[in-house]
Amino acid sequence: MRKGGLGGGNTITGMDFEFKTDLSNFISNLNGYELKESRLKKGSSIFFDIYFNNNFVGYIFQKHALYLFLENEGVIWKNIISKKILPDDSVFVLLNNKIFVIEKKYQEVSGSVDEKLQTCDYKKKQYQKLFALLNIDVEYVYLLNDWFMKPEYKDVLNYIHSVGCYYYFNYIPFKTFGLPMPNE
Repeated sequence: MRKGGLGGGNTITGMDFEFKTDLSNFISNLNGYELKESRLKKGSSIFFDIYFNNNFVGYIFQKHALYLFLENEGVIWKNIISKKILPDDSVFVLLNNKIFVIEKKYQEVSGSVDEKLQTCDYKKKQYQKLFALLNIDVEYVYLLNDWFMKPEYKDVLNYIHSVGCYYYFNYIPFKTFGLPMPNE
């Protein structure tokens, strides 16, 4: 959202935050890690295979690419949920058989994101339904900017934790994912 209340999800400030917090850029710059375009790439969907020391350890998906993965695994999302929900970023870690769905929220003024934070329980349950057939655990994580450190967000931040979801400010600690630690 732009200062002055104009814009929405596709404004410059929000997109800059999403670029600066892009998981594929971050992981590809870690020692020992390499990302390769997945053979399942289709259209503009971003879908990477993650390698650590030449060993395949997981996938990174953005937006629609998550559904390409599900389709490849034989999961027909339309038979499970009524409408796609698109993650900003997600990482499936083979080592712990867990997918981390990451939603990035950036604010500079009060707006509709306040209410969006309250939807984590619903969205996590939708993702759990999608991944249940594959027996993959789901973690739902918000990546927030400093705006959400204000005292008026205390209740919603407590709610996020109370329903089994998580949030971090400005970055997610790498160890959260359970991927191998980068080489020194």
